[in-house]
Amino acid sequence: MNHQGRRERKKAELRTRISEVATALFLERGFDAVSVSEVAEAADVARPTVFAHFARKEDLLFDRYPEAEALVVAAINDRPAGTSAVRALSDLLVALADEGNPLSTIRGTFRRFWEVVAESRALQNRARELLQQIEQAVAAAMAQTGVPDPQLTAALTVAAYRVVHLESVRRIFAGDDPAVVAAQHRQRIISALAVVDQAFT
Repeated sequence: MNHQGRRERKKAELRTRISEVATALFLERGFDAVSVSEVAEAADVARPTVFAHFARKEDLLFDRYPEAEALVVAAINDRPAGTSAVRALSDLLVALADEGNPLSTIRGTFRRFWEVVAESRALQNRARELLQQIEQAVAAAMAQTGVPDPQLTAALTVAAYRVVHLESVRRIFAGDDPAVVAAQHRQRIISALAVVDQAFT
């Protein structure tokens, strides 16, 4: 068991290192200008090793997707009695924003990351695919915990958050005060998801 634990930990550490090296290159030069072979060389691993940890080049930048999916599913499955699934997701997203977690927060320091995504059609397409996967995971968790009309509830919840997030990023690009945007981003998460929640109660 200890050997297996060490092995999994080393795999996770290598995955993180490859992603960090790749992200640094993407932020510096842009996603499309960096090849997987360059990432492998910079990380001092073989090219097949990169694909052993990441199915697609785009996932080198979106490496935290598995964590995001696990968090939203857990928030739904483990929510306190009497708390709706949508409210549980709202509470999670606000908590992540408050702690500065990149999965939900809005900060000016993330601007270059968003620029890299905006500059690449491949990354934009992958982001849409991952958002759809999140929606499917949310719908499945809602269905398993007895939420009425889980597909529609999940779709509206994810769409509401997407609109809030994209608007906040747009404001950062426009030069708005990041502190003001972050505070309003937090409040808009609460307001937008409350509208969805009320529609199903």
